[in-house]
Amino acid sequence: MKEEDKILRKVGTDNHFTVPEGYFENLTSEVMNKLPEKEKSAFTFKEPTKWDKVKPWLYMAAMFIGAALIIRVASGNKSVEDKAIAAETETTEPVSDQYIDAVLDHSMMDDYSLYVYLTDAE
Repeated sequence: MKEEDKILRKVGTDNHFTVPEGYFENLTSEVMNKLPEKEKSAFTFKEPTKWDKVKPWLYMAAMFIGAALIIRVASGNKSVEDKAIAAETETTEPVSDQYIDAVLDHSMMDDYSLYVYLTDAE
């Protein structure tokens, strides 16, 4: 605090920044007078062409076609015939009860959860 008091005594507390009288009252008019005059452009209405009317619809159709193609490519070529061949080639083997008991012991399922799982498997 002592340093601040010394500085305030040395410099003082008066505001030394001033502006001329009426500066802010005349500021707007002086700035506006210094601006160059601008030519007013006449607004002309241009009738839209057929292309201007069709363009948004055409772009939207192209977007949907592109999205459909991307989905088709991403999903792959999985046809019904491939699924039928895969179903025919599946084979099942009998599993012994000892194996099932060991798996159930490690799966930590109770009897009710197993029953629900097997009935929902259809």
